[in-house]
Amino acid sequence: MAKIAYILLCHKDPAGIIAQAERLTAAGDFIAIHFDARAKREDYDRIREALATNPAVAFAARRVKCGWGEWSLVDATLQAVEAAVEAFPRATHFYMLSGDCMPVKTAEYAHRFLDATECDYIESFDFFASDWIKTGIKEERLIYRHFFNERTQKKWFYRSMQWQERLGLKRSVPHDIQMMIGSQWWCLRRRTVELILAFCKARPDVMRFFATTWIPDETFFQTLVRHLVPEVEIKARTLTFLMFTDYGMPVSFYNDHYDLLLAQDYLFARKISPDAIELKERLGKLYIETGHRFAVSNEGRSLFNFLVGRGRVGRRFAPRFWETESSLGRTRTLLMVTCKKWHVAKRLVDRVRQVTNFPAVDYLFNETSTPLPDLGGIQSTLEKRTRHRRALVRMLFDYWQSDVLVVCIDPANVDLMQDFYNDKAKVRLLEIQCDFTDDYLIGHAKRVGLAADSTPVEVIARLLPTIRYDVRFESDRIRDAGFPGFYQIRQAVSVDENTVPLAEFLDIPAAKAREIAATSYLFVD
Repeated sequence: MAKIAYILLCHKDPAGIIAQAERLTAAGDFIAIHFDARAKREDYDRIREALATNPAVAFAARRVKCGWGEWSLVDATLQAVEAAVEAFPRATHFYMLSGDCMPVKTAEYAHRFLDATECDYIESFDFFASDWIKTGIKEERLIYRHFFNERTQKKWFYRSMQWQERLGLKRSVPHDIQMMIGSQWWCLRRRTVELILAFCKARPDVMRFFATTWIPDETFFQTLVRHLVPEVEIKARTLTFLMFTDYGMPVSFYNDHYDLLLAQDYLFARKISPDAIELKERLGKLYIETGHRFAVSNEGRSLFNFLVGRGRVGRRFAPRFWETESSLGRTRTLLMVTCKKWHVAKRLVDRVRQVTNFPAVDYLFNETSTPLPDLGGIQSTLEKRTRHRRALVRMLFDYWQSDVLVVCIDPANVDLMQDFYNDKAKVRLLEIQCDFTDDYLIGHAKRVGLAADSTPVEVIARLLPTIRYDVRFESDRIRDAGFPGFYQIRQAVSVDENTVPLAEFLDIPAAKAREIAATSYLFVD
């Protein structure tokens, strides 16, 4: 059975470190601790004294003064790894942790998980070909030597790079290694760790190279593992659940995230807020439990993106300068149908086709599979359709040789609606308001990845009001936009009440409008 030696890098909260070491070793695992040399000596002495009698705890032989982005973080990790390899000969896996990490599965689950596959878990992507680095410098991390810290010595950090560039002091990556990048939170097998330590002693040239790179904790282990271990034995993922905001800051978890964290396909999570005392206590007790069954739904990132995205209204479909002056045509009429239940809008539009013979297109800006004629490739992708939306719709008018066209559009696309309203053509908008039961909203959450069949009932119960508000908010935005020629039909009213706005929207006789409104299956889910 797997035995884990945890490699803990920490710099504060001695009480929390002591508690973490005791809980992780209580289930038969080990821990090697590196406590930052910049931290208070009395805090370090307190940790050593409290854990002195625990044979499953080891300490790095040398404490390093650590700085974010510096080689010192890798040096500190190697110190703890060496201590663990020497102190714990029974350890089969070495798992990198920080003081902000907590288990989200039991030790029993973690051991079974690691026993199931003979591999190393480490994010490892090509440094130059991948888009892992989203912002900031990229190749400059490697080709220049970094002696200053960008966070604490920003002026000298960038001045040093400029001098090296002017003097032609660029360097090459060691010729026999492929530079990789990924998260610093890894879990490696004992054989892999021993190969890395041996490589460090045999290749001082590589060690010197990494010692002056920037943020080497995202490249050192990631590169060496790929260099030393067959690709088939590497899973390019981390077993620690973490998320980042749009500003590159790690997301913190609090007391009410317990169920969400347990549902993720990970063994640990970071970063747990220092204030989440209850969460830490519950997760600490969980780790040593036996027989606990986990329903893994893995919807954490989707939920986070959904919830924070509610505050980003109005950023899609910015006007393109080459389309500002283009027009669908003054004599043409574009009829937009919007509904959150896409199947309802599609049914209505299909009945419009049958009753009026108007050409009509389903969600052409939302679904790649929407049937469209060949228009020379402009229709081939959603990105092209949206970028050249006026040109696309104008070509559809021309293709069908019609002055009327009906299209479906998602209610979230208010800016897209606004762009068409800014055209010289006649534009009208029909909103279909549907009833949304809890069952429908739960199904919607599952379809878009916000929940799964195994998502706890409590999580769904907390999510439902947000989804319901989101649907209502989209409808409110459309009304608040003040679009002229705006009409509504509703599921909750009679056929006769829906006939009038439908007739005005389509500009057809009331009898034909009633024939469409009376469609028996229109609102069936």
